[in-house]
Amino acid sequence: MSRFSGITDNPHKDRFNQKTGILLTNLGSPDEPSTKAVRIYLQEFLSDPRIVEIPRLVWMIILHGIILRIRPKRSAKLYKSIWTENGSPLTHITRLQRDKLSALLKQQGYENTEVVMSMRYGNPSIESGLEELREKGFTRIVVLPLYPQYSSPTIGSTFDAVSNVLRKWRWVPELHFINGYHKNTTYIDALANSISEDLKKHGTPQKLVFSYHGMPKLFLDNGDPYYCLCLQTTRLVVEKLTLDKDLQLDKENVISTFQSRFGKAEWLKPYTDATLQGLPEQGIKDIAIISPAFSADCLETLEEIEGENREIFEEAGGEKYRYIAALNDRDDHIEAMLDVLKPNL
Repeated sequence: MSRFSGITDNPHKDRFNQKTGILLTNLGSPDEPSTKAVRIYLQEFLSDPRIVEIPRLVWMIILHGIILRIRPKRSAKLYKSIWTENGSPLTHITRLQRDKLSALLKQQGYENTEVVMSMRYGNPSIESGLEELREKGFTRIVVLPLYPQYSSPTIGSTFDAVSNVLRKWRWVPELHFINGYHKNTTYIDALANSISEDLKKHGTPQKLVFSYHGMPKLFLDNGDPYYCLCLQTTRLVVEKLTLDKDLQLDKENVISTFQSRFGKAEWLKPYTDATLQGLPEQGIKDIAIISPAFSADCLETLEEIEGENREIFEEAGGEKYRYIAALNDRDDHIEAMLDVLKPNL
């Protein structure tokens, strides 16, 4: 069967009848929580020049000579602590998101669409996702990286991967690449809903912490907008939440922090772990924490935020610690994805 089967002689004859393939992408996970699988995953991840911006020769020596000899075993233990019968939480949740988004598209009348999931690192790969869409005859492809706030190491890297595949195709499809959606009102509403539901169930904490994935401060200095987009996200969500007087949420009791730093360089501040460690001595012993940069729960939320940072806070004297889950496959999150996609359908 030809990879171009299903394509009309004139693919632009009727744009409304064109088949649109949607490539839903996320970061990725190892195939299994073993040292070998984690080493393969980390090698691909840490070899990306968007992730580590130091001279390649120097970094390759450090990566292969030190990091890939030590870190895989340690990281495998962490992955084992969150692994489920469905495998990697990130992969499983993204699969649920794909299925729900596909169903919603059909329900809304977008019959000529198909959603395929891919991971920037690991499996299923971006190349395999694009090839699947090509084999099915899709002449229009919309790429939706599930990172609300643009950053070079996430969305920029995804664009690189997509480009590296398409540059080998003779017939490049009509491509629409979505490079973030941090201000999308349905996304903000979904975040606000998830927080509101938690606060109404458990009470308003002394502090509401928005913890975003960190990055080296050098990236910000060189023009990456991620830091500013994160602060915008917090502001927009808090503006939405303060409209609900029942919550009694004071914007002064909301803080944004940055987690998951690695290495000795200065990263975006304030650091989540250091902030949580210092709150109890200020009399702040009741907090709720959410990680809006993650569209699906993963190692950084389930192990680091739910586990490691909880311990830091409680050992410092904290008494109440609640992690508000990522939006995952909530219905309002899926509706937000569709709203982001609509201008390209």
